[in-house]
Formats: sequence, structure tokens, C-alpha cells
Amino acid sequence: MERVEAELHDIAARNGSLIVSACGFDSIPAELGFLFHSRQWAPPSAPVSVQAYVSLESDRKIVGNLGTYESAVLGVSNASELQALRRSRPRRPRPNIPGPPPPKGSLVEHDKTLGLWAIKLPSADTVVVKRTLATVTEHPEGLPGVEESPDFTEHRKNFWSSVKPTHFGVKLTSKSLLGIAQFIFTGLFIGLLGGFSFGRSLLLKFPSFFTAGWFRKSGPTEEQVESASFKMWFVGRGYSDAARASGRGSKPDKEIITRVSGPEIGYITTPIALVQCALVLLSQRGNLPKGGVYTPGAVFGPTDLQKRLQENGLSFDFVSTKTL
Repeated sequence: MERVEAELHDIAARNGSLIVSACGFDSIPAELGFLFHSRQWAPPSAPVSVQAYVSLESDRKIVGNLGTYESAVLGVSNASELQALRRSRPRRPRPNIPGPPPPKGSLVEHDKTLGLWAIKLPSADTVVVKRTLATVTEHPEGLPGVEESPDFTEHRKNFWSSVKPTHFGVKLTSKSLLGIAQFIFTGLFIGLLGGFSFGRSLLLKFPSFFTAGWFRKSGPTEEQVESASFKMWFVGRGYSDAARASGRGSKPDKEIITRVSGPEIGYITTPIALVQCALVLLSQRGNLPKGGVYTPGAVFGPTDLQKRLQENGLSFDFVSTKTL
């Protein structure tokens, strides 16, 4: 995605071609979920960090889409090229986030509020959300549409004025430590073997072995797909009054939790997200940027995409707020 942006953004902008990446489960729930969460922080409150916790659920064994596994393996093999690309690119402006950054925390944690064990997930979601925030930092009122109406111009400006920049990360969760061990087991094998050709051939030839059955060449059965679902919790911590963030030794004193949920991620949620993004692009082209390579949040944030997703099986819910 980042290479496409680096190589094609200027050309697409000149030609009026709009390219939007990450329009499946990666990263529509994360992007739209983050924007939904951010807008719950009414002034003068402001978030410092938002941590997304992904929970995959089923009353049967969860079996992932093989393409997801293959993407992870190939992603490891191309990691050095990605780092080189990032070093060669101009550094984008960082958003102004109140207060000190949150501590990194431990590799594995137990969130008492959610009742889940969690481990950091090196997914595209984190990068995509941060790229959206960088775009908004460069364009505080959002990206103007090529032929947007005056009403939509006002709506776009109001929408982005209600979005607050934060530190963002994603973690994969399980109800038990055994599930976390399975994630670690899979991640270690991919990390150790994905960096050289023979290791990758083993990973791709025996996916079931290297993931303890989490991925298999045959993919999930129809029954496994129908019984699967996901929840993505967004736990935000910040200040009830943003002015307090500059105080010496100040700590976040407010927590807001929101949630995005929906059906199985690979075969149901991804097509829903992809089709609805395409329909917005077709029906609302005048309200979207003229051209360029952008993230879905930067392009679809002010549109009715969230409403469309809700009408097709996804839910966006405000869960709770409390004083820390």
C-alpha cells in the first residue's frame, strides 16, 4: 500500500484517479471505528491513546482465510524493503497529541474491563490509521471533494473538527492464555522462517502445522464461516479537560470504550466493506477528492459509509465512559 502511494499518488492526483487502499476487514472496521470513537470525546475532553482489541469469536473452531496467512508470510519477507521505502520518504507531519505518550506496556496483558488476554498485533490497521491522522494533520478540514456541494463542504469541515488525534495501536485478544500462546507460536514461526526462501516454502506448504490449525489450505467450512464473528473494542484514555494535559505530572483521568462488531471477517465482513466503499465511490464521486492515493478514513470518513455498514450487518456502539 505504501509503495503504491509513493509511486502513484502524484500521477493519480494529476489524472484525477482516486485510489483507496485497505477497503476490507483491513482496515475499514479500524478506520471507521477509530473515527467513531474519536468523535465521542466532546470538548473540552481529549484522548491521548486509543487501543483497539480484536476479538475473533465462534462456537466452532476458528479457521482463517489462507490469503491472510500468505500475506503475513510475504509481508515478513518484504519487511526490509518496506523499511527502506519508509526511510526514503519525506517524514510526514505528526499530529499534536496532548500529554505524554502512553507507556509501551508488556508483550502480553490482561484487560480486566474486557476480560480478555491481549498481545500486540503487527497489522496494517495501525499504519493505516496513523496515515489517516497524518493526512488530517496536513489538511485539518479534510480533503475537499472535486465537485462537492456547499452543504457537504460544511459537513466535511464539521466532521473533521470533531476528530481528535491520538496514539493508536491494535492488539489481538483471546479469552485464555492458551489462545495467546497459539498466536505467539504462529508469529514466531512466521518471523523466523519468513525471512528466507526455504523457510517461506515450508510455511506456505504446511500452514496448518505452523499455525496449530488456525489456517489450513482447505480454508474454513461454510458452517465455520456462518458461526464466526468479530468484535473490535476501542479503549480510549485521555483528559476530561485537554488543558490539564500540559500540567506537570498530569495523567489521563477519563476512559471511553466503543465497539465495532460484525460477521466473519474474511468471507462476509470484507465483501460487505469492499462493496459499500465501491458504492460510495460511484454514487458520491463529487464529494470525494479529485485524485491521489489515500487511506479509507481520509476519503470516506465524512460520507455515509458508516451508515451503510450498519445497514449491512456491522454495528458501531458506544459502550461506556468512566473516570480513572
